[in-house]
Amino acid sequence: MAGKTIWIAALASLTLSGCIARTAADIITAPVKVVSKGVDLATTSQSEADEKRGRAIRQREERLGQLARRKEKFTKKCEKGKRKACTEVAAIDDEMERLLSEPY
Repeated sequence: MAGKTIWIAALASLTLSGCIARTAADIITAPVKVVSKGVDLATTSQSEADEKRGRAIRQREERLGQLARRKEKFTKKCEKGKRKACTEVAAIDDEMERLLSEPY
């Protein structure tokens, strides 16, 4: 019976030492992991920047398309002599010019 206890104690000490070593390694590397995660969150990768830029371009082009359709509609009304429509065409032109002058 005493022999079994010694073997169990020896086996337990070997397995526990691995757990203790792993825990110690985790504790030592934890600050490095935290800092690297913070840096990763604080910086933008090139692919993320490209995605953001592409999204902005698509949104701008979509808005320009909407404005072009509205301008066409109000231009027809303006040609029929409706002053309010002519004012709207001028406002649309201003917004389109602003969007086209913005850098990507």
